[in-house]
Amino acid sequence: MSRKNYLFTSESVSEGHPDKVSDCISDAIVDLFLGAEPESRVAVETLTTTNRVVLAGEVRGPVSIDAALMEAAARRVVREIGYEQDGFHWENMVVEVHVHGQSADIAMGVDSKGNKDEGAGDQGIMFGYATNETDVLMPAPLYYSHKILKSLADARHGGLSELGPDSKSQVTLRYENGVPVGAASIVVSTQHRADVTQARVREIVCEHIDRSLPAGWMCPEDELYINPTGNFAIGGPDGDAGLTGRKIIVDTYGGAAPHGGGAFSGKDPTKVDRSAAYASRYLARNVVAAGLADRCTIQLSYAIGVSHPLSLYVDFHNTGNIDPSALEKILLEVMDLSPRGIREHLKLNRPIYERTAAYGHFGRLPEADGGFSWEKDDLAATLKSSF
Repeated sequence: MSRKNYLFTSESVSEGHPDKVSDCISDAIVDLFLGAEPESRVAVETLTTTNRVVLAGEVRGPVSIDAALMEAAARRVVREIGYEQDGFHWENMVVEVHVHGQSADIAMGVDSKGNKDEGAGDQGIMFGYATNETDVLMPAPLYYSHKILKSLADARHGGLSELGPDSKSQVTLRYENGVPVGAASIVVSTQHRADVTQARVREIVCEHIDRSLPAGWMCPEDELYINPTGNFAIGGPDGDAGLTGRKIIVDTYGGAAPHGGGAFSGKDPTKVDRSAAYASRYLARNVVAAGLADRCTIQLSYAIGVSHPLSLYVDFHNTGNIDPSALEKILLEVMDLSPRGIREHLKLNRPIYERTAAYGHFGRLPEADGGFSWEKDDLAATLKSSF
């Protein structure tokens, strides 16, 4: 029997966190290639450290996308995030580009040829999850962790100069009868100018927490931790190295659901680590939107070079009103879950990925140019009518 009364915690990190700077740069490179050639293949990792960015990986795409353009994209990302510090400055940092052509062995397995359809870009397992505890069908602790940091970032981009780009949040919510009812504790650490007092930092942060949480949800004063180290003037890649793909729980469900282990950023949509994770979220979201369950986890699995999923598994966590095994069969009918089928259904071969790199890949609003297409509920009516 699942517990009804408990505490659950999730964290988020801002676009200026060293790992997120890396994710944003890697996804900017993906967009650079897909914008020039939608069938490009990209797998690019980024390292950020004191005044240095290193790009490494393999690509197959237009030769016009060279090292100079990739360097320019990295500098633009860092500038737009807001880094103009002595230890990390978009204009003064060294950018190394170690990106080469895609392995012929990988291309042979992934590409369609003759009667062979496009295969998965790698083996692996992917999970999607949805819950009705928030309007965006996301776990509440992660949703509010993201919301606090996004509010701070919007203020900073809007002219608030006292804070820096690097920040982290952590929200612990109290659940009663399985429903979130308020915050038990909140942690926010945010970079700031050296001349800004911690009292002022606390004042700013508290304002953004208040506007991000539902009314009456604020935690007790003695459970509110703002910059608990006492100072956070040195931040970003100057304070800690960053790598692509190190915040995969922040990117997904905040620990409220399983994770297959594969990162998203820096990968084109032929990589099922990314596209099948989006597809499984899309399906789980539509199941919950259709009212078939309050919570839904979906697992998919793939083998490199194979064009169909090896398995599909549905778990309602004892909240469903239909047979999950019956739903598994229907999901395979309403959506082609081959790598090509996913890309075509969700229209993923577009430069829509840099925007996903910070504040979560899920629980966002679908956008007019196709961004966050996996957050649509357009299958809900079909699924509901199937039972």
